Amino acid sequence: MPLSDGDHIRGLLGTYCRLIDAGDFAGIGTLMADAVLMTEDGTPIATGAEEIAGLYAGIVTVHADGTPGTQHVVANTALEELDGAIRARSTYLVFQAVTGLPLQPIITGSYVDTFDQDSTGTWRFVERRFSIGRSGDLTHHLAPGVIG
Repeated sequence: MPLSDGDHIRGLLGTYCRLIDAGDFAGIGTLMADAVLMTEDGTPIATGAEEIAGLYAGIVTVHADGTPGTQHVVANTALEELDGAIRARSTYLVFQAVTGLPLQPIITGSYVDTFDQDSTGTWRFVERRFSIGRSGDLTHHLAPGVIG
């Protein structure tokens, strides 16, 4: 059974979740190598594999097991066709459990991702805008001063 374009896009969103939960920031950089990360209003934060990997490595706390101790969930994804691209609007929810912090939701928000196909027809991230909805105890997840 061939996968649809939407299946490929959702696969990229799921791959992002698995990589960040594994603490594989180089993998996130590779996944988003052709992308620009931006705030909700379009302010660029990082571009390309090296900058994106460095951003995550600089702001996400990694614990003794080599992971952030998180479980990212991307849901409610709505796809919109653009001229040769697809925009995906999703919500995210991050759970965390680490020493000193029982399992709990720590942050919610939304992603607006834009994808296009490379010269081989493979879908890829080209832009991610994100916003924060509600947050809880982020002291075990993000470097001090990242939020708030």
